[in-house]
Amino acid sequence: MTRRLIMLRHGQTDYNATRRMQGHLNTKLSPVGFEQAAAAADFLTNKNIIKIVSSDLDRAFDTATVIGQRLNLPVEKDERLRETHLGLWQSRSHDEVDQLYPGMRALWRHDATWAPPGGESRVEVARRARPVVTELMQSLADWDSATVLLVAHGGIISALTSNLLELQVRQYPLFSGLGNACGSQLTARPRWSAAEDREQLTPPEFSPATVADAQWYLDGWNIGVSA
Repeated sequence: MTRRLIMLRHGQTDYNATRRMQGHLNTKLSPVGFEQAAAAADFLTNKNIIKIVSSDLDRAFDTATVIGQRLNLPVEKDERLRETHLGLWQSRSHDEVDQLYPGMRALWRHDATWAPPGGESRVEVARRARPVVTELMQSLADWDSATVLLVAHGGIISALTSNLLELQVRQYPLFSGLGNACGSQLTARPRWSAAEDREQLTPPEFSPATVADAQWYLDGWNIGVSA
């Protein structure tokens, strides 16, 4: 028994194209971003997606809407899937941040516990987003042998993937940046216990007792149309 989770980054925005920091800013998809969303919809048509949940920021929700229209599925919004709040860095270009805060972007990339001034750390982002998956695991009975799609942002997808895989905090920076309209694919299976391994030959199934303690596996990283 398996449950597939795909987490897809939104299409390109003008901020992406000009290397500016977005965070919680409500930026819009560029024309290229809409093209990427349409290509992502085609890419996802054979993934047996049964539910789409999106960040409430427009760049993610508009990407999800294009996909939902292609798959004939509604899109739910959840603000817990918003991108990392980047505090004083928001709206600034990478070069401006490097001039004002020398070395800090590198520290941010390599230390998941560090946050930009006035912003969130990767660990805090993972803690914010993880309940979305937990609640879906508990409430979505027809997820078995199917796929849930979360449409969100690069930082939160990286943090949530690390959290689901139970990586140590020092391992969070192992994932490279996601391309626009690319994402992470994971599979959840009921966790085996040592005792069960010896006493039964068939794998355990998801149940109210086991669903909260799923074992997650990484199927692919940076998958999609513009990787």
